[in-house]
Amino acid sequence: MQNKREIYALLFSASAETLIEVANDPKHLGAEVGFFSVLHTWNQKLQHHPHVHCVVPAGGLAPDHSRWIDSQQKFFLPVDVLKKVFRGKFVDGLRKLHAEHKLGFHGTLATLQNPKAFAAWLRPLFRIKWMVYSKRPFAGAQHALRYLGHYTHRVAISNHRLVALADGIVTFRWRDSAHKNKKRLMTLPVDEFLRRFLLHVLPPGFVRIRHFGFLAHRRRGASLPLCFQLLAESDLARTKAEPEEKTDSSPRLLWTCPRCGGPMVLIERLSPIELRLRSPPVPAAQQP
Repeated sequence: MQNKREIYALLFSASAETLIEVANDPKHLGAEVGFFSVLHTWNQKLQHHPHVHCVVPAGGLAPDHSRWIDSQQKFFLPVDVLKKVFRGKFVDGLRKLHAEHKLGFHGTLATLQNPKAFAAWLRPLFRIKWMVYSKRPFAGAQHALRYLGHYTHRVAISNHRLVALADGIVTFRWRDSAHKNKKRLMTLPVDEFLRRFLLHVLPPGFVRIRHFGFLAHRRRGASLPLCFQLLAESDLARTKAEPEEKTDSSPRLLWTCPRCGGPMVLIERLSPIELRLRSPPVPAAQQP
């Protein structure tokens, strides 16, 4: 909190360099990725919790820009690798900021101005696991745009979460992620509520949404048309390959009638409860 501009900027650079480096590794994706990152500094209780969200297409450009490389279906990049690389880059960034005298320490932290004291303070950070979270892709482009349109431009708390203001007490809703996102109410004195809210005012001129890789401002004018072209070519190649796959003589047993060999058509899906309650079909011979 004494070095917001420097630490928030380090969050952006360390996370971006981690994604770019791990994605470029042929052992993982072997592609050049593009993404944008959004800085959030709060949790549901309005406490100080700085972190960045990175929104990344599920794939990237081949090193020679000749084709689009899709990520694997199960994951984009291995989270355990991201954790270690991010930790190393962030701690190294702290060392550089301190060596360049760009960090200020005041009050109880004044002793950290000493290089040896700062190095001793950094050392335990390698003994703990750092949190990196990877989420599944959005359900289609339209859903992603609709979701991100609200998400990227949030402030620490929106009006719909405010419940009441009475007798100098503010009541607001918060989501308890430790208990299956159960909604709860929190009451705070007005001055404490304002203190928490003002924790999230960014330094003057600080940019909280940034773009990297092939989505970087200086590159996307040329890289995005190339991405669209390569994606269209990969879709065309996949479409041309489909007839060849259909000529495969091996039947798909799941969708083929075991008696006549004809194709089976899905009419309705039943839940387990419906399966128990629904009576078996009447044999054709007994139908009126």
